[in-house]
Amino acid sequence: MSPPTTPSPINPPPSELDGDSTGTERETSSPPVGETKLEADQGPMPAADQEEQWVTGIKLFNIVAAMTLVCLLILLDTSIIATAIPRITSEFHSLSDIGWYGGAYQLGCAALQLLTGKLFMNFSSKWTYMSFFALFELGSLICGVANSSKMLIVGRGIAGAGASGIFNGTFTILSGCVPMERRPSLAGFVMGVSNLGLVMGPLIGGALTEYTTWRWCFYINLPVGGLVALMLAFIEIPDQIPKPKPMSVVRTLHKTLDPLGFVLFAPAAIELLLALQYGGIQYAWNNSVVIGLFCGAGVTFIIFLAWEYRQGDDAMIPFSMARKRTVWTSSLVYGLLLSQSFCASYYLPVYFQGVKGATPLLSGVYLLPSILGQLISSVVSGVLLGKWGYYLPWTLASTVMLSVANGILSTLSPDTSTGKWIGYQILLGVGRGFGLQMPIIAVQNTLPPAQIAVAMSLAMFSQNFGGALFLSFSDTIFTNSLKTLIPQYAPSVNPQLIINAGATGFRTIISPEDLANVLVAYSKSVDRVFYLTTGAGVASFAFSWGMGWKDIRKKKEVSKA
Repeated sequence: MSPPTTPSPINPPPSELDGDSTGTERETSSPPVGETKLEADQGPMPAADQEEQWVTGIKLFNIVAAMTLVCLLILLDTSIIATAIPRITSEFHSLSDIGWYGGAYQLGCAALQLLTGKLFMNFSSKWTYMSFFALFELGSLICGVANSSKMLIVGRGIAGAGASGIFNGTFTILSGCVPMERRPSLAGFVMGVSNLGLVMGPLIGGALTEYTTWRWCFYINLPVGGLVALMLAFIEIPDQIPKPKPMSVVRTLHKTLDPLGFVLFAPAAIELLLALQYGGIQYAWNNSVVIGLFCGAGVTFIIFLAWEYRQGDDAMIPFSMARKRTVWTSSLVYGLLLSQSFCASYYLPVYFQGVKGATPLLSGVYLLPSILGQLISSVVSGVLLGKWGYYLPWTLASTVMLSVANGILSTLSPDTSTGKWIGYQILLGVGRGFGLQMPIIAVQNTLPPAQIAVAMSLAMFSQNFGGALFLSFSDTIFTNSLKTLIPQYAPSVNPQLIINAGATGFRTIISPEDLANVLVAYSKSVDRVFYLTTGAGVASFAFSWGMGWKDIRKKKEVSKA
């Protein structure tokens, strides 16, 4: 969130915000969305005071390095478990919980995501940031010492709740440390380095799982967390705006943080995910438990929307901002792109380890084509975007490539050649690299600075909640498919034994003559997950057109005038 400023050429007039007529002038009497009443009353900060608060030298390096490490850990934690999941399901006999290992993390993150912006607006940025990171570290510790699948799921949920405030906090702290012209380069550095965690997580997770234990996928966060705490604890991090005293915020929580909105949203999300998790696995879809959960989620969500509408700009999701076409379409595109990415990251290792018989480390190596493709294409698209200015062509190219890549990944079989799955993954990785950053750029270059923080929270929420939903969908599809296909291809094999044994353990409990047929059923079940991700790619292509045809270079030209 940027410091309050007087209207300047960098703030586009309302007519340029979206193509809608929902923008409002900054001169209105009420504070814009994303500003507190405190900001609006105090007015712009004098230029001399702004210059005094900027951080430079070794202090700035220390802050940026610490936050980069934290963001790296967060994204590493998102994907490092992918290649460890088959081993975890074998140890806990919990293949039916595979969706919860990622879904609980994403749900914990999504449940708090919309609150994080207001928390950073009202409390000390430094200590709020460190509190979220401490919660993430606690979740990692619980996961590392987990002695059951349920304990691991709880730890993942706590870690996700801690992760919810990290990226919002990072950009908020950067905004308070450096002037506007330096923020893009520093934010790009933080995101560029931290994205290595997302793409390298499966490889690191495979190595740790094979040569030590899968528990080190979580223990690895603890020593780095101690280092980050030392780097930040004794450094003064300036707040972007003056903050009220904590007790004064506590006394007005019902106005400042919209706690009722959170209380309404969290159970709606949990009920929906539970219904999707239980349906067709523990209970039939027409069971009263599943129907009750769906009904409860729907009713609670309707009440939540009504409350948010009543709250207006004080809501967790201000409707005046969310209904802008660029904002809601970009959020949907971002959520769909990340959702298919999560599903592919989880189920490709299941294919390599379960069907191909690869070790955890080797399955991580097998993911290198998509990792390298994403790294190269993200750098190329970022450079060319700066020169050409238009983000929509990259988004459309990305969604088309991802739709095709997921479509051909749905043809994987036990006999698929190495050359084919390498080629499929290259197309998948290049498509990811072209598109993942574009919705964020679209939002940042459409809204005035005062609204960007809230809009970014909405985009990140769509990523986390969409990821939780799609991983749950995938789990349901995969498990139900095994129950249907194993009796067809291997009638003498009990499907529930295969499911309970896990992706790497089922080979030891079936006879050699049944193995080939079970592998066919296993690969076809993975294929059906890619039907879902193909649909996500097609949907993201459709919504991409709403992001608009805008040249991001126009703002640079106007700001120099």
